[in-house]
Amino acid sequence: MRFRKIYVEISNLCNLNCAFCPGTHRAPGRMTPAAFATLIPKLRPYTEYLYFHLMGEPLCHPDLKEFLEKAKDFKVILTTNGTLLARQQEMILSAPNLHKVNISLHAFEANDLAVPFEQYLADCFRFGQVAAGEKLVVYRLWNQGGLEEKNGEILRTMEQYFPKPWAEKRQGTQIGDRVFLEYGEKFDWPDLNAEPTEETVFCYGLRDQLGVLWDGTVVPCCLDHEGDIPLGNLFAQSMEEILESPRAKAIYDGFSWKEPVEELCRRCGYASRFTK
Repeated sequence: MRFRKIYVEISNLCNLNCAFCPGTHRAPGRMTPAAFATLIPKLRPYTEYLYFHLMGEPLCHPDLKEFLEKAKDFKVILTTNGTLLARQQEMILSAPNLHKVNISLHAFEANDLAVPFEQYLADCFRFGQVAAGEKLVVYRLWNQGGLEEKNGEILRTMEQYFPKPWAEKRQGTQIGDRVFLEYGEKFDWPDLNAEPTEETVFCYGLRDQLGVLWDGTVVPCCLDHEGDIPLGNLFAQSMEEILESPRAKAIYDGFSWKEPVEELCRRCGYASRFTK
């Protein structure tokens, strides 16, 4: 299989407006279960892992249960802000093919968090307690160098639900049975209006990942939140046709020499961490 993971944006709608998220100016919309079903045979030869993520909050999608059922031949990963976990907990945990849930605890930065901060944390950590040993759960604090003022409180509360000692592992800090805490630095999302870098740039886009937006547009990576690099449309084309297109091949070959050919890739703060 060619890709370690493929991101499928089942919706670009979200219930929060977080400071770290750039959002999107694309037309708001949701992929239908019928449309998703047409993608499955096109995606299956290329990956084992589907991430229901790019923009949007997947737990907002009214047909999430049906999406999970239709993706039965994949291992599915959900990335969520955590606000709807308590409401969707039973449905999520009953999905046999749900492999992993990433919970972005830095969603506390949202300016429209509907529940008290303490309740938000309780719901997130109770989910991890119930899921422990059954699903892989990763709590993310990807705000190092950003808004970190509540991280201490988050960690103290976390310890109440997952008592120490914690163990440092290659994939993060293990705080429970198949439950991890992962730190990350705040990064600048790619933006065509940003200043381009003059440095060499490498990226794993089209190497170990690609993304499919809710309208079927294929993009080279999960950070192309505006669909600025459309490679084709999977509702109308085959994956092979899209990957063999001149634009896709140029992107791949360019990164082989650490020479980004796309203007967006020259303006990506995340890619800078792969610069040698």
